[in-house]
Amino acid sequence: MNKLKIIDDFLPRDDFLKIKNTIMSDEFIWNYTSTINDFHVDQTSYFTHMLYYFNGVKHTLSPYFSILDPILLRIQPKALIRVKINLYQKTDTIQLHEPHKDFLYPHKGALFSLNTCDGYTVLEDDSKIESKENRMMLFDSSTPHSSTSTTNAKSRINLNFNYF
Repeated sequence: MNKLKIIDDFLPRDDFLKIKNTIMSDEFIWNYTSTINDFHVDQTSYFTHMLYYFNGVKHTLSPYFSILDPILLRIQPKALIRVKINLYQKTDTIQLHEPHKDFLYPHKGALFSLNTCDGYTVLEDDSKIESKENRMMLFDSSTPHSSTSTTNAKSRINLNFNYF
């Protein structure tokens, strides 16, 4: 992927709310993850839900995978690598996580924000992309980038797509 592309109001409101209300419901299943990434050294953790993952041999597929249909129709991936939901908990100050690459080989990335908050993503060129509900960020996630926590919302929640 050559350039960063940000699309606000990415989905029609009804499609967006169906995804948001499903993921942000009390019944949604989250998994505790003790480290943000391989380089993260502080005590911050986060919660994830793996919607899809293909490791070359085995597929992981969440029962919630079908809620992604409106997004997948828009981004038109040739093949998915991973789709993960991240939930970063509220902290007293913004916690900038260490830069990382989602995978070491060339691939595309899409980051879809479910809620508006003061958290953001920092790209290799130090640009900051704010978390805004129903915003899609298309970028090369095989280049270094960082996530953050939030201070003004209960959590920062986004869907992270890696694909070809």
